[in-house]
Amino acid sequence: MPTYILLSKLTDDGAATLRKNPGRVQEVNREIEKLGVKVREQYAVLGPYDFVNVVDAPDTATITRVSIELGARGSVQITTLAAIPLNEFVGALES
Repeated sequence: MPTYILLSKLTDDGAATLRKNPGRVQEVNREIEKLGVKVREQYAVLGPYDFVNVVDAPDTATITRVSIELGARGSVQITTLAAIPLNEFVGALES
């Protein structure tokens, strides 16, 4: 299954929600898993983004749907990146 990186930045509304309900992060993880995306790793980070998520999705259409669904809620802005395993990347260059 392809891997994607989601870089998330909370909006003011998202930060207020998380402050009131810190467990909301895990609730969202369960919601996106119901949409077919598996959360592999998740980190809270300092800097221009608040969270880095490593996820697996069956295809680009699925991760697009999840990114749009989460962004439409108004609590988070997401940058979605397709991740290529390093060995695959090197192999493609050597071909």
